[in-house]
Amino acid sequence: MKRVVFNQKGGVGKSTIACNLAAVAAARGKRTLVVDLDPQANSTRYLLGTAADGIENTATGFFDQVLNFKLRPKPTEDFIAATPFANLFVLPADAALEELQAKLESRYKIYKLREALDSLAGFDEIWIDTPPALHFYTRSALIAADACLIPFDCDDFARRALYTLIDNVAEIRADHNEALVVEGIVVNQFQPRANLPQQIVAELRAEGLPVLRTMLSASVKIKESHQQAKPMVHLDRGHKVAQEFAALYDELEAAARAAAKKRA
Repeated sequence: MKRVVFNQKGGVGKSTIACNLAAVAAARGKRTLVVDLDPQANSTRYLLGTAADGIENTATGFFDQVLNFKLRPKPTEDFIAATPFANLFVLPADAALEELQAKLESRYKIYKLREALDSLAGFDEIWIDTPPALHFYTRSALIAADACLIPFDCDDFARRALYTLIDNVAEIRADHNEALVVEGIVVNQFQPRANLPQQIVAELRAEGLPVLRTMLSASVKIKESHQQAKPMVHLDRGHKVAQEFAALYDELEAAARAAAKKRA
């Protein structure tokens, strides 16, 4: 299963959600890869900590050889790094990705990531973290993925942007990847005692949007998790937010099994 975590709005928790769900999968014995396509490299630093500074083979190198055709390119595996956590790997990003974006867009290389990920052997799950923009890297991710998760914070600006985002995903599906599904909207930084978040979530569900049952609470523990470069399942497995990530993963897996059974 290849999942992309995508929202054109920044600061909604894409990297946090991608890394923590991947870490849950890996902790349960699934060989798991996080693909970081954001030049900010938040997922890379979250999973590698200070070791991220010494990484030589990154997504920039992968896309550079895509751009500059080579008869014998490095295999995709050469750009993948092991993390300190069992079964969890990352294809790291760095700031230089930004410089390649316009060139890759103009050369129409948007299927190369899908080809590369499809050729990988030995991974049970792949999670793709994306920049907060709809451009080459996010389109490539949506074309490569089986499913899309949309992080959502409960305010009116985010709600207005949500409809456009869903339309954009539908367009990618129609033009490039007919198998792509919006697996769900992940409500992040949820404050259950505040009226507005509850109202917005209820209205989105009433509109028939696929808001997932499990919501992620606001917690300073997440910031500690970032600082220590340890996903919640490794930092504090018993913490409320760690349990929410586990429950969210279970919800996604149950829905995926039900969908597969229905297709069969």
